[in-house]
Amino acid sequence: MIGCEYVNLCATGVIGGPWLKFWTQAGAVLSSVGMFEAQLSSGAFQLLGMADLGLLPAVFARRAARLRTPWVAVAVSSAVTLAVSFLAFDEVVATANFLYSLGTLLEFAAFLWLRARQPDLKRPYRVPLSSLPALAAMCAVPSAFLAYVCAVAGWRVFALAGALTALGVGLHGSMRLCRAKRWLKFEGQH
Repeated sequence: MIGCEYVNLCATGVIGGPWLKFWTQAGAVLSSVGMFEAQLSSGAFQLLGMADLGLLPAVFARRAARLRTPWVAVAVSSAVTLAVSFLAFDEVVATANFLYSLGTLLEFAAFLWLRARQPDLKRPYRVPLSSLPALAAMCAVPSAFLAYVCAVAGWRVFALAGALTALGVGLHGSMRLCRAKRWLKFEGQH
């Protein structure tokens, strides 16, 4: 990615001169800042939605009085982003791909399990295949690619993904305990 940006900046410098190179760089910086802010906002509003559904403590649903932004969720999203910023970029991408691959493999397994256990369950979307072997064959090709992504990950990616998975399981357990003991306030019914 950086190589492509460098080539584009060199091309703009050759084609339009230094002024075009400068404005292309400025546009790239502003675009990156905008994409970061959009990602940060979507993460914050996802935490807000989870709090509204009762999956997270009600404190995540607190909004600023003037702008109505979920300030606690924004602060937590910013803290997570700051923590990840200390990692190498390739490790962040590899870990994200690894966790995405595991999640997708889990979705395929759940899809096949539900088709085997409850074949007559009413579903909002229909898959044109009906037999379980055909459905397994349909999931096999993408599953092979996802398994390859998991297999080529290095030990740091395995360690980081394992730590994040353990953190998620631990947070889920602590949220259940906090709900049962009424240590934290939760909104909604769950």
